[in-house]
Amino acid sequence: MSDIKEQQHAVTKDGEVKTDKVEQTIDRIGDDKKDQILQDFEAFKQYLHKRIKIGESIGLGEEQLAKVAERVADYLAANEDPRNSEEKLLQELWKVGDKEQRHQLAHMLVRLSQNA
Repeated sequence: MSDIKEQQHAVTKDGEVKTDKVEQTIDRIGDDKKDQILQDFEAFKQYLHKRIKIGESIGLGEEQLAKVAERVADYLAANEDPRNSEEKLLQELWKVGDKEQRHQLAHMLVRLSQNA
């Protein structure tokens, strides 16, 4: 049973990052919980902070965390409306950035959330 449950996550307990599972993982968050996380930018940073700490605890480095952050940002830009001015700014930066700029922004989001 734990193998089946682990297959549903973007990061395995062995530290393997499956970025193709990020969207599925986000989709499993209920709408109420998603609204709670995204309504307030500080709540969003705290949510990311907790997830980053979990990733770090299983040995993920900043590059792996940034790759996951990129997939999360891609998902949010495509599927969620910004709920505050900070998210609107991030979405606009994401839209105008090229692949490398988005990757760097993902690194900055990881660092910002690590310090939340």
